[in-house]
Amino acid sequence: MTRLDERFRALRASNEKALICFVTAGDPSPKATVEIIATLAKAGVDAVEIGIPFSDPLADGPSIQASSQRALQAGMTVSRALETIAQARRSVPPHFPIVVMTYYNPILRYGLERYAADAKAVGVDGHIVTDLTPEEADEWKRLSEANGLDTIFLLAPTSTPQRIEIVTRLSTGFVYCVSRTGVTGARNEVPAELTEVVTRIKSCTDLPVCVGFGVSAPEHVRQIAAFADGVVVGSRLVDLIHKHRDEPHLCAVVHDFTSKLKAATRG
Repeated sequence: MTRLDERFRALRASNEKALICFVTAGDPSPKATVEIIATLAKAGVDAVEIGIPFSDPLADGPSIQASSQRALQAGMTVSRALETIAQARRSVPPHFPIVVMTYYNPILRYGLERYAADAKAVGVDGHIVTDLTPEEADEWKRLSEANGLDTIFLLAPTSTPQRIEIVTRLSTGFVYCVSRTGVTGARNEVPAELTEVVTRIKSCTDLPVCVGFGVSAPEHVRQIAAFADGVVVGSRLVDLIHKHRDEPHLCAVVHDFTSKLKAATRG
């Protein structure tokens, strides 16, 4: 049983839903990334997604694109991201899940087999490779399984029944449901049709279904937690980190924001 499996099982037992938060490795600095991840764990966040930045992030909106560009300009690489993750793993409880979110190109250039082994060695639990389709994922799926890494695929409101069947069959850890078509980015409201989309996905799998893209406030979390197993918050947190990046109370701001989000997941 993986850390993600264990976390979702514990959440079900306590009638809670998962709060998963995204941060970009190296923004505003590797040291700050480690400190922020430790803060997220202390605030009650259930898992973290760490973005390994890529120069052509097609699925990301302006906030995460900007954070990736800042990290790259400051010298972040795949190797340095893995070093940062290794430090973050030592800063959080042993059971805390760490998921990498990135694109296929950076890990392909690093070397798939080498990368999978190195990711496992530093304490990564799974991956969301945003632009890797299930039809092209055989090699990555094989290497992930060989290294005990979860493989999390994306579904969208436009996903066909056939696509839902494929993704739910190949995913492990959880299924990531994109709340709407388009790119990441904070929004002011939860799409009305999202309940039906999640219901369709859950009818095909026993895996947890987590919803992301556009979640930015406790009320969004509360609404989504009523029908999904977890909620992912990214762009709003990335913006908050950037806004307070030079302030000594950065981690206090992060703790306050995310603890309020986590409170909204409790039934």
